Amino acid sequence: MAKKVKARVIAVMPAYNAAKTIKKTLDDIPKGVVDKVVVVDDGSADKTVLVAKKLGLEVFTHPQNRGYGGNQKTCYTIALSEGADIVVMIHPDYQYDSSLTGELIRPILQNRFDVMLGSRIRTREEVLKGGMPFYKYLSNRFLTFLENLFLGQNLSEYHTGFRAYTKEILKKVPFHKYSDDFVFDQQILFGAIAADARIGEIPVPVRYFPEASSINLQRSAIYGLSILKDLLLYSIIGKEKFLK
Repeated sequence: MAKKVKARVIAVMPAYNAAKTIKKTLDDIPKGVVDKVVVVDDGSADKTVLVAKKLGLEVFTHPQNRGYGGNQKTCYTIALSEGADIVVMIHPDYQYDSSLTGELIRPILQNRFDVMLGSRIRTREEVLKGGMPFYKYLSNRFLTFLENLFLGQNLSEYHTGFRAYTKEILKKVPFHKYSDDFVFDQQILFGAIAADARIGEIPVPVRYFPEASSINLQRSAIYGLSILKDLLLYSIIGKEKFLK
């Protein structure tokens, strides 16, 4: 009987001013769960690059800030070029619990899902106690409801930054054509759904604190309106919009 080949798991960290939190994020990843951690720094003004290199991580830098989506594009391109079978995105700002990385990828390793999301939404009380602003909680619930309605899914949250993808899905979706801004997170999910990806979730705790990245009210409004526009395009043009 042929020996089963172990899947190569690469964790990518889209970093921006994460010097104070990247070590804690890295330390919480269980030993042996990922084969490599790659950091892409998006023009940080602090010592993120220096700290990441001292930790022995492979670091790539953008000389100028390209945006959250632009950072992820580099992350996934590098991970695929380095032979990843599964790519895990972990924000290095310690907002997400990286100790759950093994739980996140296990259903993919078991070939039950193609995309896994770490959902922060279990109860309203838990979310608000974790520090999520009330307006963000309301907008999260509203947008998730609409996305489920338009996309035929039943996910508890679309807006998490803790995710895992198979290489097959990343190669199917034209992520380089998606936005360089925060709405990239939604567009890549729209593309995965259009590609008939099996999407699963695990619960993760909510952690909002001063060092954790968070967009302000104005950027949140732009993000929400961009999602509504893309949902409208999805319903009018169809899934091809996010697959070409």
